[in-house]
Amino acid sequence: MSADAVEGTQATQATPAAPAAQAAPAAPAAQRHTAQSQGDGETLRVALDVSAVPDRPVGAGHYILQLAGQLSQRPDVDLVLCSRVGDQDRWVPLVPAGQLLAAAPAARPLRLVWEQLRLGPLVASSGAAVLHGPHYTMPRRPPVPSVVTIHDLSFFESPEWHERSKVLLFRRAITRAAREAAVVVCPSQVTADALRRWCQVDAEVVVAPHGVDATRFRPEEPTPGADASRLAQIDLRLAGGRPLLVFVGTLEPRKDVPTLVAAFSAVASRHPDAFLVLAGGRGWGADAVEAAVVSSGLGRRIVRTGYVDDEAIPALLRSATAVVYPSLYEGFGLPALEALACGSPLVTTKGTAMEEVAGASALLVPPGDVGALAEVLDGVLDGLGDDRSASERRSLGFDIVERHTWKRSAEIHVAAYRTAIRRQG
Repeated sequence: MSADAVEGTQATQATPAAPAAQAAPAAPAAQRHTAQSQGDGETLRVALDVSAVPDRPVGAGHYILQLAGQLSQRPDVDLVLCSRVGDQDRWVPLVPAGQLLAAAPAARPLRLVWEQLRLGPLVASSGAAVLHGPHYTMPRRPPVPSVVTIHDLSFFESPEWHERSKVLLFRRAITRAAREAAVVVCPSQVTADALRRWCQVDAEVVVAPHGVDATRFRPEEPTPGADASRLAQIDLRLAGGRPLLVFVGTLEPRKDVPTLVAAFSAVASRHPDAFLVLAGGRGWGADAVEAAVVSSGLGRRIVRTGYVDDEAIPALLRSATAVVYPSLYEGFGLPALEALACGSPLVTTKGTAMEEVAGASALLVPPGDVGALAEVLDGVLDGLGDDRSASERRSLGFDIVERHTWKRSAEIHVAAYRTAIRRQG
């Protein structure tokens, strides 16, 4: 999960910043426990910085939304949200009994400066006992213990996948968080191990896997015919009951969509009814995907949907002959878990966080291997698989989904907040 997933090209411009915060009424001073007093079992006042979530969230943006929603429902958490000016309507329902501080500028460069200089004093005035930066960064000299989420280490391991300005920014942010935060949260053991390889880590490291919204991502469609109707709204070519190989995600280098296009091209003549669906907005470096589609000569059978509304994604996954997620690298790989929740066959890459999550429930191929991926796609379209039956993989997938809930993820985060307070209290 990349920085682009929160602050990507799909975001629309928010209202310009105002000089002062627009806040819901603060809790009475008597309810604002200090960091020293908010131990296990007591209500914990948590400040969560949600200012980086765009209007159309993907990836890490969904993580922040789900975490905020879960924290807002917990009786042991008194939630303070720090958002952009003009973005209040989305967050107000989550803090009816808490506090919303809408003070961050809309433009990213100004917002990052604001975070370093102004977020700390704002959090101090809110009475929060701990601050969570869910997107790599933390303010300078935070007034309370800080928890920072590090989604992945691709800025170190494969900087060519990102714009140079982001590489410089997030390398510094990650290095600093590893040294100065009280706790660093990683979504997978793969990410936690990479953090220790690349950085001096003085923070406590907590692995908190993401969850999946099983009310949306489930095998059954809401009503008979609802999925077909959704697919027709996306593109009429998807409504004919054809075999569909579906990719969901931002089109960016790490997703390795050109390899998927090449693999589909290699088997397309054997499966003339099959379509490849690329569902996601353009990210940095998406021109390589366009070039791969053009060179394949299969443009009519490769459906590029652009950004797909959240409510339509489950329909796409449920309708897939296979969900193909050939990403070279992820911090977690949430679309893989969502595919399992929908009962869809999953094809993804070995040696990655997706294998950590999906294990034997997925068909696994080496990253970047066109021939291996083509062979698996050919078998899937033929109704074949590996030595493990499709029904057994499907059942394993449901078992994995049961263990990955957003409620459980929030429980781990709350424990991390209390650890942060104990470490710096």
